[in-house]
Amino acid sequence: MKENIMNNLQRFSKAMFIPVLILPIVGVLIAISNIFTNVRLLELLPFLNHAFIQDFFAILSKSLVSILSNLGLIFCVGLSVGLAQKKRAEAGFTAVLGFLIFIYSMNKFMEIKGMLFKDMPLSGTGQTLVLGVQILDMGIFLGLMLGVVTAYIHNRFCETEFTNALQIYGGSRFVFIVLIPTVVILSVCLTYLWPFVQYGILSLGKFINHSGSAGIFLYGMLERLLIPTGLHHLVYTPFLYSPLGGVAEINGTVLEGARNIYYAEMADPSILRLSPTVIWDARGISKMFGLLGACLAMYQTARPENKAKVKAILVPAAVASLVAGVTEPIEFTFLFVAPILFVVHAMLSGLSMVVLNFLDVRAIGPNGIIDFLLFNVPLGVEKTSWPYYVLVGLVFFILYYLIFRLLITKLNLQTLGRESAGQETKLYSKNDYKEKQKTNDNKATNHDIDAPLIVELLGGHSNIENVDNCYTRLRLIIRDVSLVDEENLKTQTGASAVIKKGNNVQVVYGLKINAVRKAVDSHLANITITH
Repeated sequence: MKENIMNNLQRFSKAMFIPVLILPIVGVLIAISNIFTNVRLLELLPFLNHAFIQDFFAILSKSLVSILSNLGLIFCVGLSVGLAQKKRAEAGFTAVLGFLIFIYSMNKFMEIKGMLFKDMPLSGTGQTLVLGVQILDMGIFLGLMLGVVTAYIHNRFCETEFTNALQIYGGSRFVFIVLIPTVVILSVCLTYLWPFVQYGILSLGKFINHSGSAGIFLYGMLERLLIPTGLHHLVYTPFLYSPLGGVAEINGTVLEGARNIYYAEMADPSILRLSPTVIWDARGISKMFGLLGACLAMYQTARPENKAKVKAILVPAAVASLVAGVTEPIEFTFLFVAPILFVVHAMLSGLSMVVLNFLDVRAIGPNGIIDFLLFNVPLGVEKTSWPYYVLVGLVFFILYYLIFRLLITKLNLQTLGRESAGQETKLYSKNDYKEKQKTNDNKATNHDIDAPLIVELLGGHSNIENVDNCYTRLRLIIRDVSLVDEENLKTQTGASAVIKKGNNVQVVYGLKINAVRKAVDSHLANITITH
């Protein structure tokens, strides 16, 4: 039972990446729009104060904010596609139909029962407009529920076929037939049940927000501690995109979640100070500063004869963490050989968020220094206090360095370059280093990647049931996990870690993951055609 629960959570977490990975693009484009409409920039570069330029970026910003107010639909489609085992495009199309049926069904039932509020605005009533239809305010939870329900029905019935005159109702059409009464019944039931859930969510959000430093510390620590399981997305996503991270009305639009509120406030010049909800997205201190201090400590405590190799391994990983916010190569470097360092890292990450909150700093850097510069600097010091963010970062760089160096030396931890004589690190070998130098992570191309070898070391194409990926990991469902050659995946293909949870296997490749996924998919497709 425990294994089944973990497998399902892994699948759900993996599927969440489809909608979640789109949202940072929205944020970056809103930030760029804000830069080109920034008053200070227009004073320095008056030629940008042209009607066409200003109107274009105003339209771009407004159109992108609309995505944030329709996350229910986005998560519904994204989850159904991610959880579908076959015919994913049809699953996504069916999810849209199910979503429309749900909102109109709930709206009509509430109208019949006289439950719809007539007065506007709806802020504070527990109801909202979804695609112009008034229903209970369920936020992304509506999308999560409908996405899971649609995927389950799709996987169960998408290959059901009939004979004779009924054959046109088989496959995805039958999925839709089953989905209709399911969604209608669900909308009626949730009309009565959701207000209680809504009250519970809002109460939990208030409790966490009012718990002050303790709540923030716990959030920041868990968001790091769960990285080895791949379930850390389940911690931060509700805070970024649901009422747990705050609720605010901006220019007549009610937004839920820290990141949604931040993007909207960032795009509105009339807002002179970002709200406190932004602290739930302030995860960049450990990425941009802390882990660099950890890398310096590991380098300086390595044996003299190993320092050249350790430097060659850590520098690319540190750059990836600083520039793009990709931390897993560093974290996995010490996770398995010295777990205590990983725990300390998680605690320091949570502590950094507490300090930012205490100093009333509203700057963020969730994905490295590029995001930090785009999101914060154009808004000015008054709105974000971003110089204090840098100052706190430098302090934590020193803390990471001193604490890691003390623990490594006093506890004689076998971090990189400190392994026993004749023993090679479990995470990076010489071949691994060469592979990293060759591809430089984000410059990898398909011909640099030995997809046939990767598939072979995973137990062969017949052992692979499903292939997906996130920011840094190849995520697979494997039929027989015992056939996976963990050691050679790391030493021969450049993987920095292999994680096994039931039938779920995650192979960490860092920034070159998209090229790896493309090469593996292409190789598996060629095998299928050949057979």
